[in-house]
Amino acid sequence: MSPLENTSDADRQEPAQNPDPMVGLIPVIRPPEARQRPAAAGKTAPATGKTAPAAGKTAAKTPVDGAPARVPGLPRKAPKASKASKASKASKGTALPTGPAGGGLRSTRPKPPPPTTSVMQTLPKGTSGGLGSGRAAPGSDAGRGKVRPDQSAGTALPPRKPRARKTVPASHQPGSAAALRQDRSSAAARRMLRRLVQGETPPTQAMSIVERLAGSPYANPLVRSAGPDASARKTLDLALGLAETMFRYGAGALEVETAIIAVTAAFGLENIEVDITNQSVLLNYSPKDQTPITVMRVVRSWTNNYAGLGLVHQLVTDIIDGGVSRAEASNRLNEITHQPKPFPRWAVTFSAGVFAAAIVGFIGGGPLASMVAFISTFLVSLLQRLLGRWRVPDFFSTAAAGFLVTAVAMLFWSFDVPISPGIVVAGGILLLLPTGRLVSAVQDAINGFPVTASGRFLSAFLTFAALVAGIAVALVAGALLGVPRLDVTKVDGSQYPFAVTMVLLAVALATICVVEQSPMNLVLPTVLTGAAGFLVFELSEILGIGPRLTPAIAAIFIGMVARIVALRMGAPQLIVAVPAVLFLFPGLSIFRAMYGLSIGSDDVTNGAVGIFNALTVILAIAGGVVFGDNLARPMTRNLSGNDRRNRRR
Repeated sequence: MSPLENTSDADRQEPAQNPDPMVGLIPVIRPPEARQRPAAAGKTAPATGKTAPAAGKTAAKTPVDGAPARVPGLPRKAPKASKASKASKASKGTALPTGPAGGGLRSTRPKPPPPTTSVMQTLPKGTSGGLGSGRAAPGSDAGRGKVRPDQSAGTALPPRKPRARKTVPASHQPGSAAALRQDRSSAAARRMLRRLVQGETPPTQAMSIVERLAGSPYANPLVRSAGPDASARKTLDLALGLAETMFRYGAGALEVETAIIAVTAAFGLENIEVDITNQSVLLNYSPKDQTPITVMRVVRSWTNNYAGLGLVHQLVTDIIDGGVSRAEASNRLNEITHQPKPFPRWAVTFSAGVFAAAIVGFIGGGPLASMVAFISTFLVSLLQRLLGRWRVPDFFSTAAAGFLVTAVAMLFWSFDVPISPGIVVAGGILLLLPTGRLVSAVQDAINGFPVTASGRFLSAFLTFAALVAGIAVALVAGALLGVPRLDVTKVDGSQYPFAVTMVLLAVALATICVVEQSPMNLVLPTVLTGAAGFLVFELSEILGIGPRLTPAIAAIFIGMVARIVALRMGAPQLIVAVPAVLFLFPGLSIFRAMYGLSIGSDDVTNGAVGIFNALTVILAIAGGVVFGDNLARPMTRNLSGNDRRNRRR
């Protein structure tokens, strides 16, 4: 028997199969017979390339024939390495020891790639170094298949103190709830930081023209899904007709633009551009891969017709609600433009006189002063009608009206009639002030229409200059004719009780609605809005806010209430706000300033300061109306076209 075959039956047993992924990859090294050595003290482990049995389960060995037995009393030799240790060395590509000298064969083949998974050799319970899990502790001798020198093979290892290792708290384990929350918070913090340091996205993208409808009464139009209309020119003509009518009746540029966008979008035209100036409207329709269409309309005349403006507003609302076709909308617009105004001409003339009389009593004049104001205003209405027939420009017509009002007051003053000429003139020129034009100009300037605002400001200031020029000419003419000097600084306030003053204000507000041709159903809401604004004015004066801010605060309140009331009644805010705010305008301050500039040589400085203060108050009132309109927008979001349609359903 050869020395290699000198093994026991236990050694010939096949080692336990281990599902190691490296099984079959390590070559089996068998030494040549010429170089075999006889087994002496140790036995050669079978180089089978298979994983050794589990550590701690060493096979029992019997003495080999011919080998010297152990003599009692001699020191025990160092135990040989276990099969698990040999298998571990074999897996590393080293030759197994075959004798006491530790010699062996080395493989010349290239080493196999390292395994991707580690194989843990299991140990019996109680030999895991205190882990108590039946597995070898990482880094322990049992885990590496080694046997301690002071322990014989087959003897269980005593428990050893495990090595200290870095532990991770359970809250920071991957996949735990705390870790997930921490990851989410970190991601949210990164997103917030990115928003802070990055610009808007996208930074230069053009805004859709339909987004201009946000916050307007025509927001959320019902767009037809059938695509662009084949006859787009008819839709453009309808939009231009609506825009021209709204401009002629005193609407602002923003309201006109939003009406055009809403109507064209409702009829399926998307690629629309709108350009509005002081007296012209330009539309450009440029569909993709088609010939563009550009149309323009010039507005050459203006008139007071708030009732017509309300009807146009209602027509636009019905169009964006989807209940009106284009042909029906064209017919309705034609009816609105040819429909007579709600009040006849004689009623307008009479109401203008009543307004002047009521506002004079409201300011502080007596019955005689109110009567003189009624006469002068009645004559002014007749004069303006005559000059309009002669095609006289508005500048000279307004200057002639200012001259007539002041001349009548100076005439009665020269006859020793107990009146205050300043109060009479103040009541007469309030109707001549370009109130609606100033409000629209301020609104256009704030809403981003500088060209339209500049044109309207220029027109309003020309009207104001014409009025001041007429007053100055009348004062100079009266001084040359020997009219006694006026005391324009004496103002005693209203001569009537508070209840009578409120009644006079209500009469003035109702008659100004007739002059402006407001709808019949909006006369009472306008009166109530103006009366509430006067109460706010009085409260501001009691609080001592100041003569310049008090009218502005009252105008802000009137602008807010006017938007809410007007949209609920199906009309734009301008119809209620302009008549309700008219009593706040400083007509008396204008007359005082012009008297100081024209007559009193010592009061030139005071006159210039007075004109500046009057202009400041006028602009503050107009800006307050626009500011109140914007403040009331969050309260009127549910009053747009689609919301009204949903409520009707």
